[in-house]
Amino acid sequence: MVATGQVIPHEVQGTGPVHALLLHNWFGDRTSYDPLRAHLNGDAFSYAFLDCRGYGEAKELDGAFTMEEIAADAFAVADHLGWETFSVVGHSMGGKAAQLMLLEAPERVTSVIGISPVAASGFPLDAEGRKLFTGAAENPGNRGAIIEHTSGGRYDKAWLDTMVSHSVERSSATAFRAYLDSWSGDDFHERVRGNPAPVLLVVGAHDPALGAEAMQATWLQWYPNAELEVLQDAGHYAPEEAPEALAAVVERFLGR
Repeated sequence: MVATGQVIPHEVQGTGPVHALLLHNWFGDRTSYDPLRAHLNGDAFSYAFLDCRGYGEAKELDGAFTMEEIAADAFAVADHLGWETFSVVGHSMGGKAAQLMLLEAPERVTSVIGISPVAASGFPLDAEGRKLFTGAAENPGNRGAIIEHTSGGRYDKAWLDTMVSHSVERSSATAFRAYLDSWSGDDFHERVRGNPAPVLLVVGAHDPALGAEAMQATWLQWYPNAELEVLQDAGHYAPEEAPEALAAVVERFLGR
């Protein structure tokens, strides 16, 4: 792997024998998983929640801000924890980095769980979409428009404002902008085609961007042992929108 990893800020919950690393989405740091954490079984599982560089407690950390770097840092955390094998849970952009970890060390990554995950082929943006997404680094209004669209337009202004303010406060604009090019633009889907690893895809029924249709066209074409779960009460942000249902699906998969 080109990137050199370092032990980034993280927090472990649980003491169970089954290990999972959790990588967050583009809009939130590791605290975006907080609603989910209340529903997790710490006796059966151990979960490590990571802050990618430029986010949360790692907001001031410099870096290249790429998927490769996220993957390398996550391995450094696993090494620090003494975890020889583990699953990787990745939300949205975190799902793309999880696949690089699988490619790098298939003997260590026992499975991948993608929550509305970006595919290995990236996320193509037309000119209007690229303007909206690149502008989101500096413009909170752009962030709000994206969050409203990808959550299915089902929430009030107060919910959206909370999501946007949290995103702005918990991320560096520089890192936010740089990660966009990596998760949306890089295409390594030919490297994952036919990968036999167990994969669980969890999407929200109200996510127009990375929902069931997108999974059918990408992940499910390339991973022969992938399966899809659709959460009826979620859009793109299942850890915050449907945490209890998400926890049940994740732990049923991890506990096999």
